[in-house]
Amino acid sequence: MRTPARRSRATGPAALLAALLGLLLLLAPAASAADGLDAAASALRQSQVYVDPAMTGRFSQSQADALAAKIKAADKPVFVAVVPADDRFAAQTVFQDLRTEVGVVGTYAIWRGDRFLARSDPAALSGAAAERMAGAAFRSHPDDVNGTVNDFVDQALPQVRGHGVTGGAGGVSAASVVVPLALLALAGTGVFLLLRRSKKRKDEQRRAELAQLRQVVDEDITAYGEELDRLDFSPGAPDADDDQRTDYAHALDCYDRAKQTMDAATGPADVRPVTEALEDGRFALATLAARREKLPLPERRPPCFFDPRHGPSVQDADWAPAGGAARTVPVCAADAARLTDGLDPDIRTVPTAQGPQPYWNAGPAYGPWAGGYFGGYGGGLLPGLLVGTMLGSAMGGGQAWAAPGYDGGYEGGDSSGANFDPGDFGGFDGGGGGGDFGGGGDFGGGF
Repeated sequence: MRTPARRSRATGPAALLAALLGLLLLLAPAASAADGLDAAASALRQSQVYVDPAMTGRFSQSQADALAAKIKAADKPVFVAVVPADDRFAAQTVFQDLRTEVGVVGTYAIWRGDRFLARSDPAALSGAAAERMAGAAFRSHPDDVNGTVNDFVDQALPQVRGHGVTGGAGGVSAASVVVPLALLALAGTGVFLLLRRSKKRKDEQRRAELAQLRQVVDEDITAYGEELDRLDFSPGAPDADDDQRTDYAHALDCYDRAKQTMDAATGPADVRPVTEALEDGRFALATLAARREKLPLPERRPPCFFDPRHGPSVQDADWAPAGGAARTVPVCAADAARLTDGLDPDIRTVPTAQGPQPYWNAGPAYGPWAGGYFGGYGGGLLPGLLVGTMLGSAMGGGQAWAAPGYDGGYEGGDSSGANFDPGDFGGFDGGGGGGDFGGGGDFGGGF
């Protein structure tokens, strides 16, 4: 007599699941039949690349698939759409509309008709950097959609922060409109899995970046320890006074603090207090040296820009990186002499996947490292020194020393829905976000 009841209870969840699947299947044709922004947003959420059927004569589906595979392999939140210049993709609002519907923090590039522009959430890439890369790619490949978008993506992937998106989100988003009750039933599990996935990826990224930094910071600490060993100062010597002993004790304290802080570091942001301690200690050593030699005490200046291990700078000098604009940088006496003689300065290089590179071309993980050395000298110093470099672009030309994402805020690839600054996503006809590329600033010329 109990069998029918048991069957009823057993088949209840299965029936609900079957009904849910049926609704989702019914939604699939509707989603695939969507046109314009809906189709573009759905494709971008799944593969991060969309080509409108009207544009396949200029950018084929096979080319789009190859570009999507490149972006997927890099696992970066870069989104590319190739669309016609018609009312479905309004010139003034197409960036904001796609960013809203995709709902992911990232860098968005759109070829519309015969024009190409890019916009970005600052947490993924500075807007100025995105615009410049898009302009350079467009001018390098006139009327060539495939060449332009691949050039842009090749430039952007090494600099964009965060991770790509997982395919298949488009159908769920469509279902959320028609079957909200079903999605509410699944929401708890979905949110938990997404949060866990996001946390895992961030933890993995922090560990990898810390491992990358540890070798460099250990070299800094070792170099500072060797300076202490060479000092040949005895606090009990007859000619040592209290001021000298205070400087020496402070230099030793900085050394111990740097070692202990680095030993306890769990992420790149923890590196900043290490380099702050080393910078402070080197100034204490410079002060001690001046006292012992009966010279005027040194001015508190930033460390040498080319290599903070050189110690406090003694003057400013004009210098330009290869292919970059000139800027004024703080330099030590030895590098000032090299520049005066027309020689290259002694630049600090660090290991990267592309081989040894100057630290300013080694990626955003070095933001906290550089911030510890230079961050105590005014918020505008380091961005001005690094303008036009990879690290400068990663910092957004004035962002905090620690790259965005280290303090728990949004980073590229995070879901934000419509919660973003529309000013970052202006249109093709001058609406918001700075409009078209103009002739002002350091890089003139439009298209």
